[in-house]
Amino acid sequence: MKEKKGSSFPFEKEELISFEEGLFGFEDYKHFLPLPITEDSDAVLNLLSVEDESLSFIIMNPFLLVRDYEPRLPQDIYEKLEAKDEADLSYYVICVVGDSPENSMVNFKCPIVVNTVSRKAVQVILESEEYRFRHSLKDIGKEVV
Repeated sequence: MKEKKGSSFPFEKEELISFEEGLFGFEDYKHFLPLPITEDSDAVLNLLSVEDESLSFIIMNPFLLVRDYEPRLPQDIYEKLEAKDEADLSYYVICVVGDSPENSMVNFKCPIVVNTVSRKAVQVILESEEYRFRHSLKDIGKEVV
């Protein structure tokens, strides 16, 4: 069944990602539709709020940007997401798009974690000191993250 709920994009309810606590700074928005930028790829997605279509985020698969990205989650996050196994989880980092790729940033410190089975999601702050809030896309291949 196609749903609208204030959205001009038709979608299946099962496609939504739900944030019980919202995203940092956007706590009132709970339901998002992940739209691939390129067909058949989850490398870059537009995460569109179905509650307010003017709100969307570009998110990227961090493992395609940095091969040694190793987020460590506390046990309570697994419980919040109802995740039985790490294999059920997908990670995304928010991209702040500049006027060019060289002026765009990604946030490895606060990834979005999605349980691909339950479609529940949270944004977390990693305790690791090796990740920062702003990593320039132009420097990602050059820096050790």
